[in-house]
Amino acid sequence: MKRAIVSVSDKSNLVPFVKGLVDAGYEIVSTGGTKKVLDDAGIQTIGIEEVTHFPEILDGRVKTLNPYVHGGLLARRDNPEHMATLKEHHITPIDLVCVNLYPFKETISQPDVKLADAIENIDIGGPSMLRAAAKNYQDVTVVTDQADYQEVLAEIKANGGTTTLATRAKLAAKVFRTTAAYDALISQYLTKQVGNEDPEKLTLTYDLKETMRYGENPHQKAWLYEDAMPKTFSILEAKQLHGKKLSYNNIKDADEAIRCVREFQEEPTVVAMKHMNPCGIGRGDSLEEAWDRAYKADSVSIFGGVIALNQKVDLATAEKMHKIFLEIVIAPGYDDDAYAVLAKKKNIRLLQVDFSHENEPTRREVVSVMGGMLTQEQDTLTEDYHDWKCVTETKPTEEQLKSLMFAWKAVKHTKSNAIVVANDERTLGVGAGQPNRIDSLKIAVKHAGDALDDKSVLASDAFFPFGDSLEFAGQHGIKAVVEPGGSIRDQETIDMANKYGVAVVFTGHRHFRH
Repeated sequence: MKRAIVSVSDKSNLVPFVKGLVDAGYEIVSTGGTKKVLDDAGIQTIGIEEVTHFPEILDGRVKTLNPYVHGGLLARRDNPEHMATLKEHHITPIDLVCVNLYPFKETISQPDVKLADAIENIDIGGPSMLRAAAKNYQDVTVVTDQADYQEVLAEIKANGGTTTLATRAKLAAKVFRTTAAYDALISQYLTKQVGNEDPEKLTLTYDLKETMRYGENPHQKAWLYEDAMPKTFSILEAKQLHGKKLSYNNIKDADEAIRCVREFQEEPTVVAMKHMNPCGIGRGDSLEEAWDRAYKADSVSIFGGVIALNQKVDLATAEKMHKIFLEIVIAPGYDDDAYAVLAKKKNIRLLQVDFSHENEPTRREVVSVMGGMLTQEQDTLTEDYHDWKCVTETKPTEEQLKSLMFAWKAVKHTKSNAIVVANDERTLGVGAGQPNRIDSLKIAVKHAGDALDDKSVLASDAFFPFGDSLEFAGQHGIKAVVEPGGSIRDQETIDMANKYGVAVVFTGHRHFRH
């Protein structure tokens, strides 16, 4: 008779699976709460103490860590010495293991979890059995995922009581992914508990959310993985109400759009994102007015763009958005009539994001490089324009400072070298991603065009290395500039600003976005 050991925390779908094993001629060894569930279901089981000849001790911390268990799992059936050792010590081989682990992730997800509770939910015996069975997959079937129950039972039925070697190898690989992910969560949690910001080993774990149709280009394969401890304010947690699945590029643009719109909380704001850069940001007394201004900022580039709104979409705004082709609209909600208008277009993606969690703690960003990865804190620095330092003879007005703050938030989400020209209502021109700063400035000023007036201000994500940028800005009517400062040639910039009567403030912080 074949033997299975069954010990699970999540007992969903367990009874039908074990009944199938019994019908296939397996005797069942079980532990604690699992045994009780099976006994109550009328399934005959053998208690783990009958196998180990030793009681569970230390509040269940030790129950399966025993040679009668691990010898039965690790013995190679094709090795005569191994089998002779089992016989000598009266150890019965174990042919199948069904184990899932203590709910560590669920425990630490609780808002007020105590360290002691987290520690008690670190499974020791379960991973040990899983790893032992997976190591010996030549002879042992190991099941840790309920999604595999039916396949395993079907193979056992079709193959006279066992699974195929290919299936056992596949299940073994899954086990090591599962235990690695489990250990990664534990290591992350404990590392955070002791305040270690730069551990010598970085263990991360993600769950497959979707296999994408393709990546940035159709010839590239792509996969979407989600943080094992997902954030609520995330494009991956958005509720898709309408439209096709998001593509690889859609997800990147949508992610950048909600990062950007998160900056603007005080009044209705609309962000239009295109190829990871804002092509227009507008704010107003109403969402419709904010849309009008975002659209006016760049009515050409907004075509096919990703739109993020920081308020529930109303009918008036929806009717105006409906007039042009948009890839994605993201908002905290939609009025029924607004949704009905937008949903008339088959392919537009309508997403709902929970903005009530926009200020939840951020996690580190991860970027791949050839042969490794970079990780950093997200750029969520909160700034107050009252803390900025004016370095020119001309001082900015309070209204200019508010416009500068608006432009400063926008430039923070524009690819460096980044320049944003704006007024108190909207962006006027965006220059992004150029190899030198003055080219970005020229692009931004060109986009602004005739909209440049005495209310126009400029934000630069990093300092100006020479005075030429301020000269160009002054010649084109810019009245106030915000930049980090810190160049060895800052005085050239200041002198040029004074020549043209431009107010310049230094923030002391740059916002590169590569």
